[in-house]
Amino acid sequence: MNSNEQVLTTIAHSKLAEGLRDYEIAVLANLMTLQHYEVKGAALELDGVVLQDALMILVGGEIEITAKVNHEHVALHLDAPGDLARIISFVGGNVSIQARISVKRDTAVLLLKRAALETLLISHPAIAYYVMRNLVRHMHGVVRRSNTEKEEMSNYLYCIHGRY
Repeated sequence: MNSNEQVLTTIAHSKLAEGLRDYEIAVLANLMTLQHYEVKGAALELDGVVLQDALMILVGGEIEITAKVNHEHVALHLDAPGDLARIISFVGGNVSIQARISVKRDTAVLLLKRAALETLLISHPAIAYYVMRNLVRHMHGVVRRSNTEKEEMSNYLYCIHGRY
């Protein structure tokens, strides 16, 4: 599979492209840049300036992100093609984020800059709508899973609900 096919397959299988048709995925793919990161020895740390306002989609490899969002520590591990990262930075807002991005092995990612997606608001507004809707759905799923894990851990620690 050549890199262009790999990019289209990655986008098509990511949460980002749910509801998009093949030609819409191709339009979206044309807005993205493919970055390759080669690890030589220890893990490679990525520069946040290059990634500013960019959504990351893992094509292949492994990335670990540790961040401090509004004084709260968060960890994210990307290892499956189509995994998304840097969503909060991508959508913007007044959120203070300090992130450390470590590439654990040779990795390829797609970067979608917010300004590039905004160019679709005139020419292809449905694509911009679906992408943003899919990001909201993805984040809702992350929060739901996190809340479930927190509740299960609380049940375990305090021996409530008779399941432990």
